[in-house]
Order: sequence, then structure tokens, then C-alpha cells
Amino acid sequence: MSDTKKHAVHAGSLESIGDVIQEKPEACGSGEQQTVIQPESLVFRSMQLEDVPVICQIEQEAFTSPWTAEAFINELTNNHFARYMVMEWEGQAIGYGGMWTIMDEAHITNIAVRIGYRGQGLGERLLRELQRTAVFFGSARMTLEVRVSNEIAQNLYRKLGFEPSGVRPGYYSDNGEDALIMWAELDQVKAGVEDDED
Repeated sequence: MSDTKKHAVHAGSLESIGDVIQEKPEACGSGEQQTVIQPESLVFRSMQLEDVPVICQIEQEAFTSPWTAEAFINELTNNHFARYMVMEWEGQAIGYGGMWTIMDEAHITNIAVRIGYRGQGLGERLLRELQRTAVFFGSARMTLEVRVSNEIAQNLYRKLGFEPSGVRPGYYSDNGEDALIMWAELDQVKAGVEDDED
């Protein structure tokens, strides 16, 4: 099994979502003022191959064990279970998320927001959009892994209906930390999917 295949749900998955979702905006560390995003100006669309270079930049910002360009290309071209989306603002990719939809289950693989746009609830918006997309593709449940030490992320996931269901020992390759497995039932109303009956 190749490294790309072996780490298709990568060891850094969701490791920094607690940084992505913060109660208060924090400085980017470079002295720059944070860009404030109006939610209605966001665009969510399917990831394309031409997005891979900028997505890899976001990966590098967000994860200690980032995916390679080859891993994303493999997901987009060879994995028919994979669903990846880009969150755009003014034509620029500022975040992305991915999942596998298999039968009636969705498994979040990764999600990240660019450093300069964090602290505004954009990661939560992205995760909600993934939930809606999962329902569209027939998923009734969603799962993800999160570091056992990442209480900020766990609190967000609980807010979105996720509950702990077990632990994967030594899941994160950078420091051997355990992952908490969480599951959510995808209530169609919560996921924002409504019947189009007139």
C-alpha cells in the first residue's frame, strides 16, 4: 500500500480545527490586520485539480503532517467516494474541506481555513456545508477524528451534533497522540436540506 493510499485520511486530519474555529479573532502573527468576511459573500464549490497548489499552501499552514499534492490529485481523480469543496471569497480559496461518502456514512478527511481568516466562524460554516453536502449524497451519519487534547474542536463538534464513540490509539503520527472518534446523525433539517415540494 502506498503512502498516499495509507494516509488517505491523513494523520493531520482536523488537528488544527480548534485553531480554525475560535471564539475571538486572533492576530495572524505578522502584524497584519485580519480580513473580516461577510458570510453572504462566501462561495462553496467543488474542488478542481487546478485548486491543488493553493490547497497545499493551506495544508502547510494548518497541519503538522500535511498532505502532498499527489495525495489530493489521487483523491480527486481516483477515489470515487471522495468529495472535496473549496470555500472562496472574492475569487480566492480561503479554506477547504473533504470527506468520503460511502453508503449512508460520511467520513471527514480534512478541513482547514487560511490563517488570516480564522476566528470568524468560517470553519464552522465549512463543516455545516460539508454536512449539507453529505445529506445530498445520501449520508445519514458523519464521523471524524480529533485529537483528544483538542477541547475547542470537540466543543464545536458537539455543537454540530457529534458525540464521542471511541478512541484510536496513537493515531497522529507527529506525536503519537490518540484520536477521539466522534459521530453525528445528519438530521436533514439541521443540515439545511429542505424538501422542494411546492
